[in-house]
Amino acid sequence: MEKEIIHIPKLSEILEQVGVPLSPVVKAGDFLFLSGLPPLDLESGKMLRGDIEAQTEQVMKNVAYALDCAGSSLDKVVKTNIFVTNAAYFNIINGVYRRYFPSNPPARTFVAMSSWPMEFDIEIECVALA
Repeated sequence: MEKEIIHIPKLSEILEQVGVPLSPVVKAGDFLFLSGLPPLDLESGKMLRGDIEAQTEQVMKNVAYALDCAGSSLDKVVKTNIFVTNAAYFNIINGVYRRYFPSNPPARTFVAMSSWPMEFDIEIECVALA
């Protein structure tokens, strides 16, 4: 099985400009693997600053956009991993997350960690059916 790097307009270009050595989406067989996506405003190319609800909303929009560009959708997500700087954000994140996965949500892991080298509080990665 070969892997295929999926180009995601705007997102791929921003990552190249920043010099981050990763592919936003990789297809392998019948699966798509999305790298952890931060609350990056794809229009401005800048990190969204704000409360955790606004950051989570932006991340979920980015995940949905990347999946759409790769020919998939949120309905085909089988697993997500959420990384956050404060476990106390759990209920707020769930409120946003629930709007994007209103029924039959994917398997999920929620990890509290200290920080990233950039200023944001949440990153979400996922695996979806292609």
